Amino acid sequence: MTRRIEKLTATNGQKIEFVYDDTPTASGGMKDVYFSPNKDYVVGFFRDKQEQDAQERMELICGKYRENMFNQAGGEYLQNLYCWPKAVVKWRGKLGVVSPFYRKCFFFNGKVFSGKDKIGKWFISTKVRELFKKQGAERELGNWMQMLKICIMLARATRRMHAAGLAHSDLGYNNCLIDPLSGQACLIDIDGLVVPGKHPPQVVGTPDFIAPEVLASSKSSNRVLPSRTTDLHALAVLIYQLLLLRHPLRGRRICHPDPEIDEELSMGSKALWIENPTDSSNRTDIDNSEYWEKFWLDTDTLPYTVTGPYLAKLFERAFIDGLHQPNRRPQAQEWEDALVKTVDLLQPCGNKSCEQKWYAFDNTRSPRCPFCGEHYSGKLPVLNLYSGTPDGKFRQDNHRLMVYSGQSLFKWHADRRIAPNEKLSAEDAKRVGYFVLHNGDWYLVNERLPDMKLVSPEKRTIAINDKVKLADGVQILLQNGVGGRLLHIQMVG
Repeated sequence: MTRRIEKLTATNGQKIEFVYDDTPTASGGMKDVYFSPNKDYVVGFFRDKQEQDAQERMELICGKYRENMFNQAGGEYLQNLYCWPKAVVKWRGKLGVVSPFYRKCFFFNGKVFSGKDKIGKWFISTKVRELFKKQGAERELGNWMQMLKICIMLARATRRMHAAGLAHSDLGYNNCLIDPLSGQACLIDIDGLVVPGKHPPQVVGTPDFIAPEVLASSKSSNRVLPSRTTDLHALAVLIYQLLLLRHPLRGRRICHPDPEIDEELSMGSKALWIENPTDSSNRTDIDNSEYWEKFWLDTDTLPYTVTGPYLAKLFERAFIDGLHQPNRRPQAQEWEDALVKTVDLLQPCGNKSCEQKWYAFDNTRSPRCPFCGEHYSGKLPVLNLYSGTPDGKFRQDNHRLMVYSGQSLFKWHADRRIAPNEKLSAEDAKRVGYFVLHNGDWYLVNERLPDMKLVSPEKRTIAINDKVKLADGVQILLQNGVGGRLLHIQMVG
């Protein structure tokens, strides 16, 4: 077997090396891939001859767009959200692209799929999840909190990509890496990004994620091509699948006896959400499903509303309002915001055997885990957030923070103007307080907020390292001024 180190100079002047042998390290649908000697990057060569447009596209992605994305505030954080190519090379008449090697967390290292990369597809398949459980590898599946964090990263990556004027065009479970153990996620296959008005999409997408308007117009002279708007459909589908382990459009309805035409119609012009409140004709077929699917396919037992009020509204917009009206789809920023607020709604499940471990508070007097049925036991503080306005008043933020032992309070909870995104400073990322249960009572301990005050039922300063008891009707000012937050405590349970 031939094995040698090839040395190249990329079109941007970078010195590139890769280990060549007769069999590529990996092969995808379009490229043969080789490792660098230190395995810190890979070089993928297109098998087929590429047009000049392909090189120009990759030059832009590796140059101008890479610089605009990463050479600014938050750029270091953003690099972990993408496997973004860094150089273009040519070798033996083939065009190639140089990309970072996947981080270690994105490879399986256990009883199941050892050494394989953790593409999202493995984690939305109930059949694969059953395999993990049978092999005693449930830990690899993570829990519901980790899946929410993964969805935040995917929404954030999509939002930042769209803000740069780019579209992925093939967003889906095959083109994202996720690690449920750490809550990390990363978008891959970046070299095919759409540059609107300059470089059109190379593919129409992956089945399950192709927007209805793309399929519906596939045989028309006025074809709709993948864009940022179609990315938004794919993002909504991906989030729905990661959190509920079912596809939002694949129900029992048959639109045509020919399977190929049926697929085109049911995912295209006749697409219908399986949880559409006014048309139940496409509900899931639980009776003919496998035992490992039944729980997740049962939309009566596990409706989309278990994801909490913020995500539920976006699912309605994505799969009712925006399903066939692309301009009404939620933006990636809206998904990111809703997911962050949903993390604040989480409660740990009291059932140690619960697979998902966490659930979103359902705003009832008797909270219950939808995944295992366990009811919450004891007093539960719900913190309703209000923010200061220029006229000195406070307005409700439609944002709640649930309390559990060890739950943290952060700067963005105290100041509405701070967002927990890629631009968050190291100082603002530090915890400013925490909650603790002591002798049956809940307390908030102030660690870093100099303005914290109890304003009702009495008025007093809550000094740093001091604590305040949480009870029904208590109001706590976290920070003065515009955007400063006031907590109104509601006790349930």
